[in-house]
Amino acid sequence: MEETTATTEPQPFRGEDWFDPLEGAVRERIRGFIEEMLEGELDAALQRRRYDRRGPAHGHRHGHRERQLIGTFGPVTVSVPRARLAGADGRTSEWRNRTIPSYKRLTKRAEALIAATYLAGTNTRRVRRALAALFGGAIGKDIVSRAWHKVQTDWEAWQERDLSKDDIVRLILDGTVVRVRLDKRATGLSLLVALGVRRDGQKVLLGLKNMGGESEASWRVFLDELVARGLGTPEIAIVDGAPGLEAALAALWPTVPVQRCTVHKHRNLLAHAPKKLHDEISADYTDMIYAKTVKDVEAKHKTFVRKWRLKCPDVVDSLEEAGARLFTFLRYPPEQWKSLRTTNAVERLHEEFKRRIKTQCLLPCAATACMLFWALLASGQISQRRVDGWDTFHIPPGEQNLELAA
Repeated sequence: MEETTATTEPQPFRGEDWFDPLEGAVRERIRGFIEEMLEGELDAALQRRRYDRRGPAHGHRHGHRERQLIGTFGPVTVSVPRARLAGADGRTSEWRNRTIPSYKRLTKRAEALIAATYLAGTNTRRVRRALAALFGGAIGKDIVSRAWHKVQTDWEAWQERDLSKDDIVRLILDGTVVRVRLDKRATGLSLLVALGVRRDGQKVLLGLKNMGGESEASWRVFLDELVARGLGTPEIAIVDGAPGLEAALAALWPTVPVQRCTVHKHRNLLAHAPKKLHDEISADYTDMIYAKTVKDVEAKHKTFVRKWRLKCPDVVDSLEEAGARLFTFLRYPPEQWKSLRTTNAVERLHEEFKRRIKTQCLLPCAATACMLFWALLASGQISQRRVDGWDTFHIPPGEQNLELAA
């Protein structure tokens, strides 16, 4: 006795309530429209219409062949005309149409849709199920992978583009760790990111590179590549406080002001204190960093140091480790303080990237990590707005408050 395992229950989204006669009618006409395009292209190549015997022959037709094409209209099988064209030497060659190139199974719009679905947070196996209704189940994970890897050409061109045309005012640098498959094992690699701010306030991704860590040598290699491609000296650099990064910046651009991220420093302070003091430290630190004027920041800084020098000296030692670089933003107009204080612009990109790769246990290789990060911005999955206070970029920075830096 055979056991039937197929379900007889109605499947959601496939019943009569979901049938769209308009979609059905349009898709039925797609085949005829594509075949008309192919016949018109062949008529132009032969310089006469089908069954027309007037004028000299530039070749001859010889039947049709079936081709399957998948587009945003779904899968369709079309009848492609065949012909041989006469050459100047009297020989004939097979006519190849430009409407459906050889080995072409997906339209460019279908490839873009598949890649966008993948970038939105769906792995290669789930894209098939997500787009099953649209493509009629005609795609598999291998097609998804091929469609995704077509962005590699654009990625390689982006890596070599000239940076000299971008008038970069600020340089925001940060790194994050991603897990990739390396030598058949899960390995953590550092992904170094350089985000620039142009003089018009628009943020622009300048470079990405996977490295073994965030040492001075790693950052110096990364920065040297950006300079070789035309990146000019920025007016200020915003960093997270990694020693290797600061050393690389000091060696490359010793006169460029550096702003330490106040959010990273906040985390460092909390790491030096017991948990029961975290709320109190956070309140005092926030009052200091987000004070409205330079004098208020200076006064609250002195209060913070006096108070916590007695209660928890390690917190003050951590604060003083950053020195004046934690307060470089005070040299600029108050309208710029919000966008200068932190590396949040890059941190947001890290968060979106990590959210995207949650659907995959491991990225297949290190190169894929960088390409995926870039594609999230290039495809519009992540948009970047102008920074606050960009209209005051023309105002030169003032001198650092010496008493605050002491």
